[in-house]
Amino acid sequence: MTILEVPQVMTFDRPEVWSLLIQLFILATALLVGNLLRTNIPFLKKSLLPSALLGGLLLLIFKAIPGCDHLVNKPVMEVITYHALGLGFVALALKNNKIESKSSPMKVIETGALTASTYVIQGIIGLLISIPLFYFGKRIFYASGLLLPMGYGQGPGQALNFGKIFTGWATQQGIEFAGADFGLAIAATGFIVGSIIGVIYMNILRRKGKLSNRKMSHDVKNKLEDYEGKNEIPDAESIDKLSVQICMVLFVYALVYLFTNWIQGMELGNFGTNTLKPMLWGFNFLLGTLFGVAFKWILGRFKKAKIVHREYINNYMLNRISGFCFDIMIVAGTAAISFDEFGKFVLPFILICTLGAIVTFIYVLFISKHLYPDYQYEGFFSMFGMLTGTASNGMILLREIDPKFETPAANNLVLQTLAAIVLGFPVLLLMGYAPQSLKATWITLGILVLFWIGLTLFMLRTKIFRKKKDAAPKTEKEQ
Repeated sequence: MTILEVPQVMTFDRPEVWSLLIQLFILATALLVGNLLRTNIPFLKKSLLPSALLGGLLLLIFKAIPGCDHLVNKPVMEVITYHALGLGFVALALKNNKIESKSSPMKVIETGALTASTYVIQGIIGLLISIPLFYFGKRIFYASGLLLPMGYGQGPGQALNFGKIFTGWATQQGIEFAGADFGLAIAATGFIVGSIIGVIYMNILRRKGKLSNRKMSHDVKNKLEDYEGKNEIPDAESIDKLSVQICMVLFVYALVYLFTNWIQGMELGNFGTNTLKPMLWGFNFLLGTLFGVAFKWILGRFKKAKIVHREYINNYMLNRISGFCFDIMIVAGTAAISFDEFGKFVLPFILICTLGAIVTFIYVLFISKHLYPDYQYEGFFSMFGMLTGTASNGMILLREIDPKFETPAANNLVLQTLAAIVLGFPVLLLMGYAPQSLKATWITLGILVLFWIGLTLFMLRTKIFRKKKDAAPKTEKEQ
């Protein structure tokens, strides 16, 4: 810099300084207003729709007002949705979870199999709609049906991630497809399906006398151990305990970025370049979970080696961080939906969402009757809410009939995550393979059918073997 050059000083009245915060202000306002409406309007309260979804729908209505559409920044909303998903999963992975006695390890694995198999059958249903529509000249992307399990089963974050990936492959093949909007719209519909259909079915069961009319206790007080575990660091010393939790979450998420960026520079062959690398950025939630578990394990080794003397992880605060991330993700994901190109996909959208809701309801209900014979309705509502929305939706429905979580349904829902990730990982790999060509989509459909049969047989194995045993002719000794 010469003497004549004047240094450029950043002033705080520039638009770029406030642009991100303004979008966060809009999200926060929408979330608060959504919660206010849900709390004070009886119909919305009975519907059990999440406040975050109501806030997102309010922003969609707000965007439709002439002159207001530019106030909600779609790219920023998509970025917030993407990172909120990853950060939320990191926070959950860092928690110290222990399997309680009322949830057996096998039941947790079976619940994870139910989650994975529902993803699979949702993918099958979606492809059985999108592939024929593609052949009939509707110009819908042939693999778009695979966004059903991402929207219903995974939520707005994954629907956005893979919607973007699908858009890229569709564009390369000369097909116009607004994948992000399509996936986010499915996710928003999933919340409505899980809440509205769940409540309607619950009321039907109550009228038939199959469910007791238990009152949900809204004023349950947390115990001291819910806030703080043994030997934890103080709430506020040289650094606040909440600051420590946030820093750990951000540190782990930074490792996710460094690892993903490192993989991008590697030579991985045809499969790695065309499938793995483009998809890896969409795996931020899965990598966040793996790195979070690894970080927690290393911290535990340090404690055993007496290098670390206090407990730094606080489950209560990590729950609040993940809850905040998922609330913001739902509002931002819903607000990011654009209907500019959506008119071209109305028919496949309606068919996929409707048939997907019907099949999910029937399948989860059927499997729940077998897996949870002593608490089939608690198991059904918790899983149906999660497999059309998020885990919090499952918990909301469950609390309506099991307010004190007396059945193992709540534990099954929380602890099945790792089993679901392991069993559902092949589905995520196929999500990156299927959109590459129509042939790849047909192959994916075949693999999904075989995979679904395998998972379903695993969950029904005791029922099948019992029938075979009962049908077998008795020996002379047994007679």
